[in-house]
Order: sequence, then C-alpha cells, then structure tokens
Amino acid sequence: MMLPDCCHFFFFLSILLLGFNFCCSLDEVSKNQMAWLLIGLSVSLCWLASLCKVYYSSHSSSRTAFFTESKQKRNILLVIAHPDDESMFFSPTISYLTSKGHNLYVLCISTGNADGMGNTRKEELYQACAILKVPLHQIKVLDNPKLQDGFGKVWDHDLLAKIVEEEVASGTIDSILTFDSYGISGHCNHKDVHHGVRFLNMSRRKVEAWELLSTNILRKYSGPVDIWFSIVYSMCWPSGQVHCLLNDDPSKSFQAMAQHMSQWVWFRKLFVSFSSYTYVNTLKRIA
Repeated sequence: MMLPDCCHFFFFLSILLLGFNFCCSLDEVSKNQMAWLLIGLSVSLCWLASLCKVYYSSHSSSRTAFFTESKQKRNILLVIAHPDDESMFFSPTISYLTSKGHNLYVLCISTGNADGMGNTRKEELYQACAILKVPLHQIKVLDNPKLQDGFGKVWDHDLLAKIVEEEVASGTIDSILTFDSYGISGHCNHKDVHHGVRFLNMSRRKVEAWELLSTNILRKYSGPVDIWFSIVYSMCWPSGQVHCLLNDDPSKSFQAMAQHMSQWVWFRKLFVSFSSYTYVNTLKRIA
C-alpha cells in the first residue's frame, strides 16, 4: 500500500514543481493566468489520485480489518434518524459490511414525515437499501408520535435507548453503528440517536457500539480528497479504536440516493458528489 501512495505523492509534487518553474519565467499577466490554471490542475490531479486510491484499496488484501478479527459473521444494527441517512452518510460502511458477508440490520427511527411524505420516504428507503444489498426483512422503520422528524423536535434519549435495546435483544445484535454527538449535519434528531445509543450503553445493556465521525466543513465537502486526512487520523489512534473505510463503489451511493426521489433535488445531488461521506467513513468506538 505504501509504495503506490508514495508514487502518487511524488508524481503529484513533481508536476507542481514543474508548473511553478514555468510560471517564474512568464510575465505578470501570464503568471496570474497560469496560477489559476495550476490551481485547477492541482485540484483535478488531487481528485484523480484520491479516486485511484479508493480503487486500489478496494482491490487490495490490506483493506481495513474492521469486524474481521474472527471468521464468524456479525449481526450489526445501523441506527439512523431518517430515510436517506443510510445513503447520504453511511454507504461506505454498508458497502464494506455487506461485501464481507455480515448481517446488517437498519433501524430508522422516523419516517421523515416533516413535509407530510412519510409513507413515500419509507418506500424509498426500502428501494435504496435494495441497491445497498440490505434485505427488506432486515429493515425497520418506526412511526412513533414521540419521535417525529423535525429540526425543533427533541427526541427522548431514554425512549430511544429502550427501542434500540429491544432491537438488540430480538435480533441477537453484536454491534451498533450510528451518528456521533454532532450528527454530521448538526441535525438534532441525528444527535439524539447518538445519545440514545450512548444512554443504552451506560445504563442498560453494554453493547459494542461505533459512531460515524463528523468532520469540519472543508473536509466534509472535499470529496474523495478527504480519504488522506481520514487515513492519517485513524493511524493516530490505538489499534482497533478507529477504522477508516473506503467506498469500493462510490457510484452505488449515487444510485441509492437516487431512489429517494422525493429528496433527490439539485443541492442533494451536489452534496452526494462533493461529500466526503460518499467516499469514506471514519468509525470510532463509543467508549
């Protein structure tokens, strides 16, 4: 893995140095034009190198060893707040787990009925999960009056903990995946789901749980370029505490999100294109 990474880096650096030397020999106007050209070229090369890294990693035997400490297949519960969370944020993780043969269950706490389209969004979730290879019988969508979609609607953490506990008990769940305390987008429902899972671990049932880490806005919209920051970040933690999962097929994220037709507006198309969560997920174990 290290040799190709170094080759990409030095190739990229040599092109920039050649461009810099060429700029130094130009007049002032030409320098400004060439500077912008170099910036565009640098960004394009960086995206290309990052996509190559994603492709190379998906065909390498050295991919992140997440849930591979034993040959036994795991039963994993993904807890999300709304239909489309799975496609917008968790698709690299879902792709990785299903490719390894683990049994992934999806618990969606609400139907996403903030705009009165709950039934439609529920069906869209089923269609998206089919693209992501999650069986229909392993998907559960709740419609609890106390847990309705909305920016101003705070969800009860104790109630969430009870609901998740019931799912853990009924499905012999080994591990839980969910949002971190910021919830990627800062949505209060995302945060509440995290706190519900954390409350379960602290006061009821100790279950191995993992959170999807939020990033700052620059990293969030850097597309595949963020894989380098995520890889370095994961290496700074003790073994087994943080895992960086690259999406072996980013196009599947687009296909899955496109099933959410009621939400597939222009700015969400841009989000899926430029969001780092289309290309990489960094998971941290919840203490």
